[in-house]
Amino acid sequence: MKLSLSRVVSGCRLGTLTNLGKNGVQTMELPGCLLYTKTGSPPHLTHDTLQAIEGVPAVVQLTLSTLVELHEVLEEYKAGIGKFIGMPESVLYCSLHDSSTPCPPGYNSNKVQGRLGTGLNPTLLISHRLQCCQMATTFCRYSLKTVSIWGYGGRMEMTASKFMSMQRALQPDWLQCLSDGDTISGETSRKRAKKSVDRSLSFLDECLQLQEKSPELQGSMMVGVIEGGDVLEERLRSARETAKRPVGGFLLDGFQGQAMAKETKLKLMASVTAELPEDKPRLIHGIGKPDEVLECIERGVDVFESFFPYQVTERGCALSFSYDYNPDPEAAVLEQNGIQDAGKNGIEKDINETSKADPEITSFEIFLKEKRYRDDFGPLVHGCTCYCCQNHSRAYVHHLLVTNELLASVLLMMHNFQHYFSFFHSIRDALRDDRLDQLKELIFRQAL
Repeated sequence: MKLSLSRVVSGCRLGTLTNLGKNGVQTMELPGCLLYTKTGSPPHLTHDTLQAIEGVPAVVQLTLSTLVELHEVLEEYKAGIGKFIGMPESVLYCSLHDSSTPCPPGYNSNKVQGRLGTGLNPTLLISHRLQCCQMATTFCRYSLKTVSIWGYGGRMEMTASKFMSMQRALQPDWLQCLSDGDTISGETSRKRAKKSVDRSLSFLDECLQLQEKSPELQGSMMVGVIEGGDVLEERLRSARETAKRPVGGFLLDGFQGQAMAKETKLKLMASVTAELPEDKPRLIHGIGKPDEVLECIERGVDVFESFFPYQVTERGCALSFSYDYNPDPEAAVLEQNGIQDAGKNGIEKDINETSKADPEITSFEIFLKEKRYRDDFGPLVHGCTCYCCQNHSRAYVHHLLVTNELLASVLLMMHNFQHYFSFFHSIRDALRDDRLDQLKELIFRQAL
């Protein structure tokens, strides 16, 4: 993999990743996003419907939490997850957690995990505590810190050896290293931040050693994870130490959610990326809203997830924001969001009803279950070239939603993915044209 930067303007990086994939023929433009999947499949979509979407990213994101139950199956299969899910030519990135379903905090462990030797009577060991302590060294198979992975069957404790065993079965092109990122439940103490960095570096060293011994992972790129909570000194130490290791990229972890103040978050991002090498990509998880994406790009972040369109789809909404930074963008914004008809349709009341229905709905989306869309025969977004907007109306999608038809999620997912991918295309064009300020002003105006 090779990163070539064509422009760096006020921290924003415009470039291209080349030589991607097992054949080295794939490319990815930066800033960019990953193709979000559930258990290796784009939510609600088949491979045929996915091909009808324009601008699909070259790198597909898999989450270990949704694949952990397939470990034994993939070990027997031996050909890797790419062929298993029908994407043998795709570039696959395996992350730890699914950002659309945040993990409960407080479950990473420093306990000793043991397994008793053959023939031992557990009751006898419980009765004779001294004997148990003396025999612990003999019968304890390993003593490693663990990271909790939340699969469909509940919580699983993951050691470095177990983690790398799963990666050997998956055979991804990129893999997020195991790390202690459980520092976002509130203000992080300096001691806890230091511990998260120490543990993460220890995991990284062990995973790199195990990767060297794994023929199946020789062509895979390890993504080092930057931890440290909200403590600047630990964040910088994590960045510097991780950069010394042979990693192919960096993940800025722990910035998702609302636990950290926005100003602190942005300051930490800028400080961390300043310590990282220029020739390796910087990824971030849990950031999806358009305004937040632009703020991160200004702090040197290159690659984002695309879980946000999935969340919008699950709310019964369609992305409907303008990213056209050319002159007179306000008219396009008004047209797309239906604000011109506010007097006739009582939109202020509808917005209040929407916020009561789901407080997670953002200003970048429209809630198509609202009654006002029952007789709206226009496309979801005027000018959109997606399959849904070219063939169906807001009224039709409204009908599908209120009658609980599965087709509603398919059409919304197609539209939301394409709209989101086009937004990133617009970001790259704005950087080339020196118009990022105009795009940012347009997006932030819609975020109000």
